[in-house]
Amino acid sequence: MTVASTGNFFIDTIRMLQKEGNTVDMAANTSGGISEGLKALNCQFFHIPFSRSPLSRDNIRAYKELKKLLAENRYDIVHTHTPNASALVRLACRKYRKTGTRVFYTAHGFHFYTGAPAKNWLLYYPVERFLSRWTDVLITMNREDLERARKFKAGRVEFVHGVGVDLARFNLDGEDGKRQEKRRELGVGENDVLVLAVGELIKRKNHETLIRAVAALKDTSIRCLIAGEGPLHGYLEELIASLGLQDRVKLLGRRTDIAELDKAADIFALPSYQEGLPVALMEAMASGKPAVCSDIRGNRDLIEPGAGGSLCPVEQVSDWAGAIAALSRSPGDRTARGANNRRIVQAFSTEKVLDEMKRIYGIS
Repeated sequence: MTVASTGNFFIDTIRMLQKEGNTVDMAANTSGGISEGLKALNCQFFHIPFSRSPLSRDNIRAYKELKKLLAENRYDIVHTHTPNASALVRLACRKYRKTGTRVFYTAHGFHFYTGAPAKNWLLYYPVERFLSRWTDVLITMNREDLERARKFKAGRVEFVHGVGVDLARFNLDGEDGKRQEKRRELGVGENDVLVLAVGELIKRKNHETLIRAVAALKDTSIRCLIAGEGPLHGYLEELIASLGLQDRVKLLGRRTDIAELDKAADIFALPSYQEGLPVALMEAMASGKPAVCSDIRGNRDLIEPGAGGSLCPVEQVSDWAGAIAALSRSPGDRTARGANNRRIVQAFSTEKVLDEMKRIYGIS
């Protein structure tokens, strides 16, 4: 069995497969390193130079090396992730499907979706539709992708509740002392309303809209922290300074204390243009936080408008400001919406997702 990626979200699935007596190899572009969690697993790693760009010449070499790997190992199941790597995997596996190899593909979020740029539909949609004929099991994570995948030619289309969330890790009830300690560490006052966002500093995450929404709010007790790193760090710092928000909006960089940040926050915000099924949002929900999110696929699967928070048009700053202001004025509403989100996210726990994957793999 091989998995084409190096994401940490594979760790629990790999452990489950190994516990059931399976051997798991991993094939991925490992030039960025392999996490300590993955290294601790009893897996064999193969470096395949997949590129995220579909036009990169590296993909030609990746295809050749992948075919060699498949010829040498004759896997029973090849489970692939990420669009470009998955296209190459399914092409390379055509021959081996005739001799019993089954190909599973998990779509963490199709690049073609309602509201996506036309170029995404022109490039990715026909490729995915065509390659689905060489996909034994196509796994989706949100309802929009599920309905679209059902129109493809895959042998079987399945739905899972994301990659799984460790609910216990994010349930810090009874630790209010740690909440106050973390807020003091972050420079957030006891009576401040803290809005937290978690995500890479890239255009897709759309942190700019959130920053402009905070600027539109004249209530200086509303503070915003953004955890993540990325190429837009300098641009966002300049935007914060130009809006005079240095005391109200902070970029935290890469953090390893997300559970504690979620606990310290009052409101979680996710203004992305595109998501598959956002883990950061599910983690905040497990922490019992209300959410203000962009009205997009994935977020709609998680947040019930009114009951769990608000879904706002992606770039409509006034809507974002209004939703944040409404929650900031009502601690009772924040508590009620957070409790609703904690109830909803129970279905997305690691344990339940592993049970779903066992069924898909045919493990009793």
